[in-house]
Amino acid sequence: MWAGRREALRRRYLSLGLGELAAAVVFLTVALTMAMPRLDDQQDRLALWSALVPLLIVLVQAGIYWLLARSWVEHHPMPVFLRGVYRVCRIADVALLAAGLVGIIVWFPAGIAAALAVVAVWLFGVVEFVNYFVVRLSYPVRSWFSNVSQLRTPRLAHDMITVA
Repeated sequence: MWAGRREALRRRYLSLGLGELAAAVVFLTVALTMAMPRLDDQQDRLALWSALVPLLIVLVQAGIYWLLARSWVEHHPMPVFLRGVYRVCRIADVALLAAGLVGIIVWFPAGIAAALAVVAVWLFGVVEFVNYFVVRLSYPVRSWFSNVSQLRTPRLAHDMITVA
């Protein structure tokens, strides 16, 4: 059973990792092909990048984490070096999100649609950060409220503190 559980987790982690990386590619592609061409003002483009860059970084970090975690899941704890890397990422991500917010404020879009899009992208970055480093937020819709209220530690945060 142990080997079967490990393989099931490895498949799930592969799916999660590729999903997060695909999400980053989709956000970047939509920004470059649909959003940026519609933004005539340089300020609006800077505001969008201020929101988008932190989100992309968090998504890529998450994708890489899930893919790397396939090597240690149900086998041994997260390698010490990677624990250190992700501890630095946690701090750097807060700084990136804060810098992104400052950029949004400085270059706040004049149009309502652009402003809403920029704020939504930044908030999604915050949610992704919280989901990976603070409290798990991703659950099936039908059980979301009951599960979120349990304030479970995210897998990445758990791996960052678990030692052999």
